[in-house]
Amino acid sequence: MSTNFQKHFRSLSGLEIDRVYTSQHLKGWTPEVDLGDPGEFPYTRGIYPTMYRGRLWTMRQFAGFGSASDTNKRFHYLLEQGQTGLSVAFDMPTLMGLDSDDPRARGEVGRCGVAISCLADMERLFEDIPLDHVTTSMTINGPAAVVFAMYLAVAEKRGIPLGRLDGTIQNDILKEYIAQKEWLFPPEPHIRLIVDTIAYCTAHVPKWHPVSISGYHIREAGSTAIQELAFTLYNGLTYVDAAVQAGLAVDSFAPQLSFFFNVHNDFFEEIAKFRAARRLWAQEMARRYQPTNPKSLQPRCHAQTAGCSLTAQQPLNNVVRTTLQALAAVLGGTQSLHTNSMDETMALPTEEAAKLALRTQQIIACESGVTNTVDPLGGSYYVETLTNQLEEGARTYFQKLDELGGMVQAIQQGFPQREIFNASHQYQLEIERKERVIVGINEYIEPHSPPIPILRIGPEVEHEQIERLRELRRTRSQARVTAALTTVQKAAVSGDNVMPALIEAVKTHATLGEICTALKEVFGTYQEPAVL
Repeated sequence: MSTNFQKHFRSLSGLEIDRVYTSQHLKGWTPEVDLGDPGEFPYTRGIYPTMYRGRLWTMRQFAGFGSASDTNKRFHYLLEQGQTGLSVAFDMPTLMGLDSDDPRARGEVGRCGVAISCLADMERLFEDIPLDHVTTSMTINGPAAVVFAMYLAVAEKRGIPLGRLDGTIQNDILKEYIAQKEWLFPPEPHIRLIVDTIAYCTAHVPKWHPVSISGYHIREAGSTAIQELAFTLYNGLTYVDAAVQAGLAVDSFAPQLSFFFNVHNDFFEEIAKFRAARRLWAQEMARRYQPTNPKSLQPRCHAQTAGCSLTAQQPLNNVVRTTLQALAAVLGGTQSLHTNSMDETMALPTEEAAKLALRTQQIIACESGVTNTVDPLGGSYYVETLTNQLEEGARTYFQKLDELGGMVQAIQQGFPQREIFNASHQYQLEIERKERVIVGINEYIEPHSPPIPILRIGPEVEHEQIERLRELRRTRSQARVTAALTTVQKAAVSGDNVMPALIEAVKTHATLGEICTALKEVFGTYQEPAVL
């Protein structure tokens, strides 16, 4: 044990933890109202009656590096190893709506994800992968509508009906302003594009999740579990409100919404967070919009183990951290899961590290026995008390956000940004004071950790990507591209749904950067307010 005896017992969100929990902690709590049965309102115990007895969660390892062909090979490898869904990581230029040959992309092409600049790149990315039989998740936000248009164009070219496509595009811009900072336009036009994708999916791609409301990056920025829960769900309600205001019936699109949560180190708090999220979302959706379809109340979610918890020191320890976090996600009732690789603090995962991360999920699923019964911790005095506390903390934030005029106004005033900064600062102080022990960081330190193999992206990836783009620009019809970009701008100005114009634009081989530039000319750009 640490030589620094623990004097205070608090969760990562700062909740005081009692020595023992009894029925006295649950005064006013009733199983019928607050717990219910799995698959029934308020969905505290899970959104499906049988949960993992009927179907395991989707094992969806986040992958992307180098060129589209490089990542395609990794996709095939992971599917061969038993992965059951795809998840695309894009490089920084793509995330920022830049082409690989943009001067601002220099040195970043293919480094933190796959480089996608045009329809041909998207075709190579999914070569020989049956899009109508594998679900695909794409983690991209600012230029999400353009990248989604490329994916749909690939499916159309292959003759796959859009109604057979299943997957998710993150497309959550509010958390970008709050945490990750990868935006292109001001909030209002960004939200309009999100509503356009929601409306388009409702009409044409009914199995697709057009927005994955993400708490993951909010947590990675340093938030507490309570802040992650509150800001994520409130962002979701903001999108629902925008879609309803645009004339969409809530039951026509709400069943297609999904969520994306982080899973940090505090085992029981993380389990409680998932349970509180389901109950809070169901209750708020019922109160605010009165949907008639029960699926509109069920928050489907993906989870990813906490990248911010991994350490470069003693990297093998990250396997243990990831295992505990993955187990918390499963006990919490996630529908989809990515487990981080042990080497992700140093580079993108190697093939072997990615396989071990996948095997971690498979061992939990097949060997641990935790899938035998639904919500095995339901009714625990401790877990139910934590669930109540997290819900209460989130509702307090809801009230404050309502007072500020909603999430957009709160962001413009810097409120969620400051809250996350303060939480992150407090956490760092606790580590420095050894009030929280991080193995290998402030206790059990080794002067030298043996090196492990890491994946290196060579400069040839960028050179080859630039050459492909030059050849594309040389051989395509510039007149068709110019006309398509004009049509995109007209749709943006008129208020028409921009998705059909985007799909036609990518078919002319207009690039990601060209389309995003055309939209910026209409929508403008965003300047972040001073927060501190």
